[in-house]
Amino acid sequence: PASSWEEERRGPVAEGEDFGYRLFPERRSEAKPQRSFLFTSLFTFNHKCQVMLKIALETSRHRGGRPDPVASAGTVHKDRHFACEDCDGCVSGGFDAATSQIVLCQNNIHQQSHMNRVVTHELIHAFDHCRAHVDWFSNVKHLACSEIRAANLSGDCSLINEMTRFKFGLKQHHQTCVRDRAIRSILAVRKVSKETAEKAVDGVFDSCFNDHEPFGRVPHSKSDAKYAYRNFQNRDRYYANL
Repeated sequence: PASSWEEERRGPVAEGEDFGYRLFPERRSEAKPQRSFLFTSLFTFNHKCQVMLKIALETSRHRGGRPDPVASAGTVHKDRHFACEDCDGCVSGGFDAATSQIVLCQNNIHQQSHMNRVVTHELIHAFDHCRAHVDWFSNVKHLACSEIRAANLSGDCSLINEMTRFKFGLKQHHQTCVRDRAIRSILAVRKVSKETAEKAVDGVFDSCFNDHEPFGRVPHSKSDAKYAYRNFQNRDRYYANL
C-alpha cells in the first residue's frame, strides 16, 4: 500500500490541477516507482545525482559553507526529503509541498556547483514551508515571496552565473535578476499570465528581498557564506543574552 505522503502527492493532480507536476512525471504516478538495481547502480544519472547530493549536504554542514536553511525548522533526512528523478523541460529541481520533499532533476544537473545551488534554492522553499503557513497552491503571492527569497539567497543570481548567461548590468542588476527568475519560476509551475506573475512578485518584492532568514545576509561570495554560517551558529547564544 502507498504511504501517507504518496497518497497526499496524488491530491492536487487528482483534483484536475497541474501545479507544475507536468515537469516532474514521476510525481504524477499512482505510486512511487520501484527502483531497479540498474537504475541506482554506478554510472547512471541517479547514482551521480545521489553522490553530488551527498557532497552538497556535507559541504554545507561540515566545511564552513552556507548554513543549512532547514536546520532551525526541523531534521532533514537525505532519503526521505530528497529524491533524484528525471524531469521534463529545463527545470533543475522543485519543492513538492504535498510531500515536503525536494526533487532534484538528475537528467538536468551535471555539475557539482549546479547541484549546490539547486539544493540551497529548494531548501529555502522547505525552510519557508516549515516556518510559515505558506499557501503554495492558492496564493500566488506566497509562492512569489518564496521564489524571490530562493533566487536571492541561493546564488542563482551571482555575478559569475549571470555572466555565463551573457547578462550584464550595473545598477541594481542583482535585484533585476532575482525579480526575473522569480517570475519565470512562477510561470513554470502555475497557469497564470505573465502580468499576474509580475504583479505578485512586485507586490511582495521589497519585504521578501530583504528577508534573509536563515542566513542573515545575502551570501554573494564564499567569505559572505562563511560569515553567514558563523552568525547562524551563534544566533542561539545571541538571542539567549537578550
